[in-house]
Amino acid sequence: MRILFDHGTPKGLSRMLQGHAITTAKTRGWEKLTNGALLQIAEQAGFDLLITTDKNLRYQQNITGRKIAILALGNPELPTIRRNLDRILEAVALATPGSYRQLEMSR
Repeated sequence: MRILFDHGTPKGLSRMLQGHAITTAKTRGWEKLTNGALLQIAEQAGFDLLITTDKNLRYQQNITGRKIAILALGNPELPTIRRNLDRILEAVALATPGSYRQLEMSR
């Protein structure tokens, strides 16, 4: 699966998502794009999943009819991500075109 990390997603998560092609918005030069523009260009570039830390994305953007799946992480801290890795891996595996999932993760 081709996964795009937005600017808030910790890069350390990429080591935990083995078997996926992961790129950051910053690597692509997209770190300053607004969410709507980022979603559009990511879809055009063929990404399957956007992992973000923006929990308001679904309220700020019309995500209906999107090709890209979106996974919003409720807490971007790497220790919290490590403790919730099984849940994140499951969410990635269940991602389908146009799906949206938000994972709340306590510290």
